[in-house]
Amino acid sequence: MNIHLVGLAAEQKSQEVTDWASRAGWVVGLVLFIALLYWLMRQGWKWRGTLQGDLPELPQRPAETGKPLLVMTGRYHGSTSEGQWLDRIVAQGLGTRSRAELTLTREGLDVVRPGAQDFFVPAEQLRGARLDTGIAGKVLTEGGLLVITWEHGDRRLDSGFRFDHSARHAEWAEKINEMSGDNGVTATQHNREGA
Repeated sequence: MNIHLVGLAAEQKSQEVTDWASRAGWVVGLVLFIALLYWLMRQGWKWRGTLQGDLPELPQRPAETGKPLLVMTGRYHGSTSEGQWLDRIVAQGLGTRSRAELTLTREGLDVVRPGAQDFFVPAEQLRGARLDTGIAGKVLTEGGLLVITWEHGDRRLDSGFRFDHSARHAEWAEKINEMSGDNGVTATQHNREGA
């Protein structure tokens, strides 16, 4: 019986010791890699803003905007160059996603963004609106995004909004196209053909 116990004791091995130095090295390396990626993305964002430095200051709400035609809350998902849904505009704070409250009047479109810069699009600068599926890295279901085309400086921009009640997107697109006249119809057709 003693021989059997000696055999069992000889077969047992001690538990492997964890190499904490190696694990800590891997963790530190991973954290440094993630920090480097974040820094590179931030530098790219700043570089894009520098390239778009010719974009003028955003128009601000006039003292008198008139009676609201439509009011809605939702999310602002960003702005791009017209017809280029991946060419994000970051200058003047237009790259910042945020909550938004939109008010459409005969004077134009007022966009109030808590935590980000508000802006106003005068009615004569509205170029149309359409329902779309994506803008600047945000992809939604068919008709899940209201894209408003407007002119700012010498650029035409597409700004994407998703309302809390997305069923209202079509009503907004129709009203903005009506306000922008032929410009709205042309812009909407141009964007559909370019997509």
